[in-house]
This record gives sequence, C-alpha cells and structure tokens, in this order.
Amino acid sequence: MAELKEARVPDIGDDKDVPVIELLVQPGDTVKKDQGLVTLESDKATMEVPAPFDGIVRELKVKIGDELSEGSVVALIEPVAGAAAPAAKAGAAPASAAKPAPDAAPAEKPLPAPDTRPAAEAAAKTPMAAAHSDAAVAAVAPTRSPPVAFDADALMPGKVPHASPAVRLFARELGVDLGQLSGTARAGRITKEDVQAFVKAALAGGAAPRASGGGGGLDLIPWPKVDFAKFGPVESRPLTRIQKLSGANLARNWAMIPHVTQHDDADITEMEAFRKKLGEENKDTKVTPLVFLIKAAVAALKKFPNFNASLEGENLVLKQYFHIGIAVDTPDGLVVPVIRDADRKGLLELAKELGEISAKAREKKLTSADMQGGCFSISSLGGIGGTAFTPIINAPEVAILGVSRSATKPVWNGKDFEPRLMLPLSLSYDHRVIDGAAAARFTAYLAQVLGDLRRLLL
Repeated sequence: MAELKEARVPDIGDDKDVPVIELLVQPGDTVKKDQGLVTLESDKATMEVPAPFDGIVRELKVKIGDELSEGSVVALIEPVAGAAAPAAKAGAAPASAAKPAPDAAPAEKPLPAPDTRPAAEAAAKTPMAAAHSDAAVAAVAPTRSPPVAFDADALMPGKVPHASPAVRLFARELGVDLGQLSGTARAGRITKEDVQAFVKAALAGGAAPRASGGGGGLDLIPWPKVDFAKFGPVESRPLTRIQKLSGANLARNWAMIPHVTQHDDADITEMEAFRKKLGEENKDTKVTPLVFLIKAAVAALKKFPNFNASLEGENLVLKQYFHIGIAVDTPDGLVVPVIRDADRKGLLELAKELGEISAKAREKKLTSADMQGGCFSISSLGGIGGTAFTPIINAPEVAILGVSRSATKPVWNGKDFEPRLMLPLSLSYDHRVIDGAAAARFTAYLAQVLGDLRRLLL
C-alpha cells in the first residue's frame, strides 16, 4: 500500500468551525481529483471539500456534525495514478464509521429539537421536496420565532457568553440575549440548538425572549399552535439550513427596515434586439437580460450615490466600489452571490461570470467570500412570471431591484400606438435613507438607460 496522504479543508475565507452536513464518500471509495469528499455548510454557503488528487479513500477523519476550519484533516487517501471513475455519492454514513480528527471541533450535544437533524440524513430515507427545497420529509417542521429586539448587554465586557461567532450571529438575528442561556455543550458552550430551544420554550410559555434597550421588543403574541392533521392529511418537511438562516435574516430585515417599493416599466425593445444579436455572435456565452440590468444598475448607482450606501448608526457610508448581488434560486433555498467591480467589466465578461457564479451556487460550491461585500442586489423573476413584487432589502444594503417578466404592450408614441416590450421594475428601498422622490428618479433613470443603451457610454 502506498503512503497515505491527508486531504485537508482548503481556504474557505473567513469561515471557521463550519459543520459537516454530508459525507460524500466512504472508506474504500475511489475518488478523482476535485471530487467532493464531504459537504460543509456555514451560515451563508454550502461547499464541498474536494479531493486534492486521485486515489482511494482509506479513512474518513470526520463525521456528520463535526466542525471544521481551514486546514482540518478530512480524510486519508492512498494516491493512485489515473484512478477509476469516482464512486457514486454515499449516503450519510453512521457516526461510528469514522472518528473525529484531533483538529476537528467535537460535535455539539444535540437537543431534541426537530430541526437539528442534518438534511442529508433525512434525504437518504425520504422523497425530495418540490419547489424551492429538496429537504426530506420529517416528522415535525421547525417553528421560527418572530424577531424581537436584541440585548446589547450580552456583548459588554465581563458578560460575554461562551458561544461561537456563528451562534452569536444567529442569536442576534432572532433577538435572543445569550446571557439568559446556559450552554449544553462542553464547558458550557452555547450552541444554535440551545438558542432554538430557548426561543421555542419562551413561545410555548406565552412570552417572547426578554428584550432590553429603549425600543423594547415587538410585543408579538405567540405563534398559534394548530393540529393541522385533524383537518385532513398533512405532510411535514424540514426547512434546509439555508432556508432557516435566510428566513431569519429576511424576517429581521423586514421588521427593522422601513420598506417602500417603487414600481416602473422600462421599454427594452431595442435592448432585447441587441441582446439577441449579441448572443448570435457569441454562441459560447449565454447573454441574458440580467447582464444589461447589472450595467444599468451601476450607471444609476453612480448617478444616485445614496443608493450605493449603508446606514451605520447616525452615518451613511457611501461606497466607491460597485459590487452587485444576484439572487439565485437553488434547490436548498435562495442565495445571493456577489459580482465584484461590475463597473469595470463588459457585457460578455459579466455574462460569463454570471453563468459561472450561478452554476457554483446550484452546485453548492459558494463560499462566504462569494456572498460578502455587496452594494446593491437584483432579484429577477423574469424567467418565471409576474408583473410586480416587493423584494426584501438585503441588509446592510439600502435598496434592492426586483424584476418581473417582460411583456409586449401597446405604447402611445404621440401619433398612434405601437407594440413595445416593457419590463416591470420594482425597487424596494430603506425609507430612513431614501425618500420617495429620489426612488422615483432612480427608477426613471434606470428605465431610460435600459431603453437607450447609449447612455451607458456617457
């Protein structure tokens, strides 16, 4: 047997203590270089740890629930030149199949909450879910607590609870004071399951978690408890990890940001003709309307800099860069990867990058770094349908553009009606930073740019 070599977690950005949610191989499997060994899922992204070379997996050093960081040993592999075709993805292996590596953080003690079972284990036993989730059928679906105010005292010196940064972020999103919790993990460490159990217990008792600060909590009544089964057949499906995390973010953003949505239409008749011609001339690159929307959005952000900003206390941080977030629908839920420096890239370059980052999202290969630093986001439902909607702002951004399906409509040109391809635009904005007049000017200018692409040259 050749000397065994270690397969380690590569550079995964700022993420640390990322849990293993799926084992993709088992000891004895033959793997090819860059084939996934295990799947990790952070607060913002799902990613696979690839095999660094062809070979045969001799030992897995991790199990589901282990928390890994950059450099953690995942497996021992016997190098084999020209290894055979990779084995099919293995189901979630029993915990006893491998022992945790010394440098892998011990798995947190599970609580009897229904949403703590990894989605990979459920998927191995039950059918795939439809629509936006491929989570498997489970006995009980998790109930998310309504967002309440956050107790800043938990972060004061001398009062810092024993919890990881990811757990602190999770608690902040749910408005939970970690100072009220007792950790169940080793050395009293607070886990996400502890936070979830605390919220559920508070709601079951008819009270929301204690909130402090001048603003107080949202003072919401408890979520209703309903036995749906007594009305007819039901089926419960657990949310994916991404859905649970993004749901908490969306609930917080909707509750804490005063949203207003401005609607307008853009005449994209000439733009669509140019797009088709560009696609015919570059058949190896898929040129979608979203590419033009990115360029038009950058032009509008330059003209109206308050939209390219973030609110930080009593200050407005105006950004001098143009990173555009693109909402991507995946089987596990919505993710928003970021295209950086969109102002410095041409249409074809943006089209290529958009295709790559969308594929990366659907293949669960995004890292947290891929989804950080956005200035302005675009959510397009044009390929599905609809005439207008209200997208939720992706904090700490102050605006987001929603795009619905274009339609040919009769438009008066001053003499008669003529058919024009009209694209519905829906701009949600933070009313603390942007007023209605500014939003109307922004969407009007955006529509002008889309209607006459020569404005991009100005």
